[in-house]
Amino acid sequence: MTLVSAPRPTVLRVDRLGKIFGSQNPAAIEQTGPEVGSEKTPDGSSVVAAWDVSFDVAAGEAFGVIGESGSGKSTVMRAIAGDHSASAGSVRMRRRDGSTSDLLTMTQSERRALRVDELAVVYQDAADGLDLNVTAGGNIADRLTAAGGRHFGQIRERAAELLERTEVPLDRMDDLVRTFSGGMRQRVQLARALANRPPIVLFDEPTTGLDASVAAGVLDLIRSLLEELGIAAVVVSHDFSVIEMLTTRCMVMQHGRVVEQGLTDQLFEDPQAPYTQRLVAAARA
Repeated sequence: MTLVSAPRPTVLRVDRLGKIFGSQNPAAIEQTGPEVGSEKTPDGSSVVAAWDVSFDVAAGEAFGVIGESGSGKSTVMRAIAGDHSASAGSVRMRRRDGSTSDLLTMTQSERRALRVDELAVVYQDAADGLDLNVTAGGNIADRLTAAGGRHFGQIRERAAELLERTEVPLDRMDDLVRTFSGGMRQRVQLARALANRPPIVLFDEPTTGLDASVAAGVLDLIRSLLEELGIAAVVVSHDFSVIEMLTTRCMVMQHGRVVEQGLTDQLFEDPQAPYTQRLVAAARA
């Protein structure tokens, strides 16, 4: 008898998400996009950074968002994270208690609570996700205490465990993060993001700016942790090789719109949109 595994629940559903900077003139939608070749309106009054973006992510799945600068990929990530408001759409997240919340309608205090316990972000620039003037252990302890941790010994033990798992030498636990290299800062940021075992982690260009050998090590670490912990992840990158390594499905964005979406390996082997073909060619080169 063949056993069929139960489908994994959807933990994040983005539906027709949009973000317009500047004038909110509806005509801006028709004046921008891949067909026009720009995310900016001819008169410069609006930037349609993202429009009509929809995707979902299941528990334990890594979903990729790829595109060049100006494609809208980071705008989508930051709208989900709550770093800026959205102009349209919804972002529904399945909570730990089984309920569903639209992240775009949350208050600021609700957002802060969510970011402590259920939704973590790993930024391209570690300075956006860490306090560089606090120790490695202190950055993790801050996240743990915000979630209610009070026992110093247990907090320090958990911080040490996370640093060890992200391959940060424990003898540097009490060093200020500003003394760390770029790759080591990313590892500390990853440890902090995982502190409270969030069900969803967003990665925004996690290896951009790192040397190739350092970036490869960070990617290996992220992949192994995602597989081990069963976390749902959204990975944003301009590099198709990063998306290929970390994700099972992905979508391609250009000038604020989704131009292609599907299984990552299929898009890498047989891209249909000319823009996707260029990204794949660049990755293979």
